[in-house]
Amino acid sequence: MDNCCKHALLHHVTCLFALAQLLPRASTDEFRVSGPSDPIVAELGGEAILPCSLSPAMSMENMEELRWYRTRFSEAVFVYRDQQEQEEELMAEYLGRTSLVKDQFHQGKAAVPIHKVWLSDSGTYICFFKQGPYYEEAVLELKVAGMGSVPEVHITGTEDGGVGMVCRASGWYPKPQVQWRDSRGEILSASSETHTEDAEGLFSVESTLVVRYRFLGNVTCSTFNPILGQEKAMAIFIPEPFFPQASPWIPAFAVSMTTMGLLVLGSSCFLIWEQRARLQVHQELENLRREQEELQKTKEDALKTACTLQEELDRRKAAYMAAWRKAPLYADWRREHFQSWSVTLDPDTAHPILDISQDRRRVTWKDTTMHLDGPFSVLGMEGISSGRRYWEVEIRRGDSSEWTLGVCREDVVRKNWYSECPGKGFWTVGRSNDVYLAFTEPGKTSLPFRQAPQRVGVFVDYSEGDISFYNMSEKSHIFSFHEASFSGTLFPYFRLKSGDVSMILSSMVHDSDGEEVEEGKEKEEGERKKREKKGKRLFLPTLEESGNPPGERLTPGSGVVDSPPGEEFPFLPHPCDIFLP
Repeated sequence: MDNCCKHALLHHVTCLFALAQLLPRASTDEFRVSGPSDPIVAELGGEAILPCSLSPAMSMENMEELRWYRTRFSEAVFVYRDQQEQEEELMAEYLGRTSLVKDQFHQGKAAVPIHKVWLSDSGTYICFFKQGPYYEEAVLELKVAGMGSVPEVHITGTEDGGVGMVCRASGWYPKPQVQWRDSRGEILSASSETHTEDAEGLFSVESTLVVRYRFLGNVTCSTFNPILGQEKAMAIFIPEPFFPQASPWIPAFAVSMTTMGLLVLGSSCFLIWEQRARLQVHQELENLRREQEELQKTKEDALKTACTLQEELDRRKAAYMAAWRKAPLYADWRREHFQSWSVTLDPDTAHPILDISQDRRRVTWKDTTMHLDGPFSVLGMEGISSGRRYWEVEIRRGDSSEWTLGVCREDVVRKNWYSECPGKGFWTVGRSNDVYLAFTEPGKTSLPFRQAPQRVGVFVDYSEGDISFYNMSEKSHIFSFHEASFSGTLFPYFRLKSGDVSMILSSMVHDSDGEEVEEGKEKEEGERKKREKKGKRLFLPTLEESGNPPGERLTPGSGVVDSPPGEEFPFLPHPCDIFLP
């Protein structure tokens, strides 16, 4: 019985010992090898270290093989097998130049330093770790760079109205970057630059420069290694006597040539003036003769001329009627083609800090003593989904506050902080950071104002995708979003950012002639029109009198047009005026 127990106990101990031997080997069956992700930089003649590590971290003491090689497995740089270095497998150029750093073997890290680095050492390396049937590799990149000699700067003599200089340096790898600078640190442009490579693969550089008199003082030549990020420089002082002196006869020659040129020019002008005067007298006599002949034909050609002028008038009227789209400077032209819209504010869309008046036409702060800056906005009651609409907004104390107005899509997000750009569904202008801006995309467009706008007109052409803003006080154009991409319903948009500012929506009504005027100004507008009709001239100005030749577009800054092109457009002649006695 005792022998049986002893035999069973011995069997269990043997199994436990075998299991203990197997557990470490199973734990090291799988691993990953990694190296530095960035290239390893080494200086020529110095030392380069190629590190690799295991993940998860484990001891390398019992690792079957560690190998560092170039692109092929047989191009061994260092081999460590059976806990010994295998020199017989190394490439000839690495014998005696590589070793193994085993200080961190227990942490799963190893490194191979390469001593006395050559240019040929630059390139790709692979570290190979093997344990049993399992192995892993990692790729490393080594860049070798060499700092050559300090630049030598010499003066070569006078050249091209200045002082010629040359800068030479040798023993650099890779090609160095050469730069000239004056005493103020400003970069000077080199005249030429050449690079040469010697048998060892090192580069020499030669750069030339012509220094003008204005660069009197120190001139520095520097060579820069782009891999190491280091440079070497040499400065040289150029004394004033090296610069060529101007000859004393040059100023006298310049004065003489200038005097002769003025005399020739004066004589030419006098001859031209005399010739023109003779031609003008001859032309006046010829014109008098032609006028006598034309007076005889006036009655016969009157009817034919009237028909021709009427056709030309019809053509110009059609052109001018279509020109309102192309003349953004004149608000009255556009207003004739847009339907006025009495906008009212929607209290349900207003931020709680905003105060909406009882008639829903004015928005201000509820507490003007508060200085806040946030997305405090409100929308109009009704939206636009077709046609052409316009409305006017009066801005009070807007030149010392920050505000935004325009239109936005129905589905825009107005919570927290948001961007008022077309890409987010906003087409707006306003004042921010003491600057008037159009919130375009990308970025913002500055709006130069001669004076702060007190009344802004908003014109929306839904079918053409055009949204324009005008300074209604001056009838001048502010900004336009052409070919705007939108769909669905657009709503008037108002935002108060900061400052004691308020916005008031104008209510447009019609006067006795059916024209639109602001509410409360019907009487004043009627008196103004009576005075204009009473003082109206019998003859309308012709195109020549108006200062705009036929077929020429109106240019910015040419003034405000009080009436759109129509039956009595002031720039067109009426055929009846020609035949009045």
